[in-house]
This record gives sequence, structure tokens and C-alpha cells, in this order.
Amino acid sequence: MIDDSPADAHRRIAAVFTERVDGVAEWDAPAPVNGWVARDVVDHLVTWLPGFLDGGGVTLGAVPPVADDPVLAWHRHVVAVQALLESPRAAEEFTHPHAGTRILGDVVRDFYIADVFMHTWDLARATGQDDTLDPTLCESMLEGMIPIDGMLRASGQYGPAVPVPAGAPAQDRLMGFIGRDPAWHP
Repeated sequence: MIDDSPADAHRRIAAVFTERVDGVAEWDAPAPVNGWVARDVVDHLVTWLPGFLDGGGVTLGAVPPVADDPVLAWHRHVVAVQALLESPRAAEEFTHPHAGTRILGDVVRDFYIADVFMHTWDLARATGQDDTLDPTLCESMLEGMIPIDGMLRASGQYGPAVPVPAGAPAQDRLMGFIGRDPAWHP
């Protein structure tokens, strides 16, 4: 999956998502996630991580509502996440009812930063921006997810896989695996 340290991975992957956030012209543009618009992609990322962390006793801090200003909300959120990952707390044990007990930074990297990476495609595709993802990371993530397909589908976080042609690029295979149609356009 993602091999960088949590702080380095977040810095690198969130930077690409931040470029896409800064490039959005129409926040109500339909997104590839059924029923979502571009604004919802950002809202998902800035709301689920603080809620998840709270479940393990870690407070990330509030950001402005995405409905009011998605760009400001994202920028404040990404700074707070980076600060957490660069703090000594990132090396501490974190216990969560759904994730067990693991090192906090590793949990953030494996669950949240991976989500930022995949949702970069959603936001880019919704808003007509460059949706190219790192093909090596796409391949690595896909290899890590295939063995836990049943668990991922049972979580309700992923829709049914979308078939893609044999030999499709890693990005298309990853998007299809997580339930996105790689040919989707608004």
C-alpha cells in the first residue's frame, strides 16, 4: 500500500488533492460517487477522519463548514492532519473499536491517506481536472485490497466492483475495484 512515513505520505498525497481543491470552479458539479457533488468529496474527507479519531480519544479540531467554504475547510483540515502526523502523538498507540490497537500514524496512513488518494480521482473527474493518479501506488493499493475484498464490501464503504477490460491501466482497475466506473464523466 503506501510505504512512506505517515507524515511524508500525507504531505505528498494531500498536496495533489489540495491542487484539485484549489482548481475547482463549480462545487455543485456531479461527482462519481452516486448522489455526491464535488463539495461532498471534500466534506467526506474533513468530517470522517475527525469522527474516526474521536472514537479513539484523539481530537483533531474543528474546521469551517464545507458548505460555507470548501477550500478554507480543506486547507485548515490538511494543516491539522499534518501537524498531528508530525507530532510525537503519531507514534503512540491508538485504540479504536473498528481498527483495533495500532500506531496512530499508521492508522491515519492506511485508512485516511489512502482515502484521500482515491478521492483525488473523484474530485478531479467531477471538476474536469487532471485525474491521473500514481500508477505504482494504484497497483500497490489494489494488490493490498483484493485479498480483503469481502471485508471491504461488507463495510459498506465500497460499492460493487465495476468490471474493466483485461489489461486496463492500474488506475482504471483500482477505480473499478472500489466501485467507480473509470469511464465516468459528468
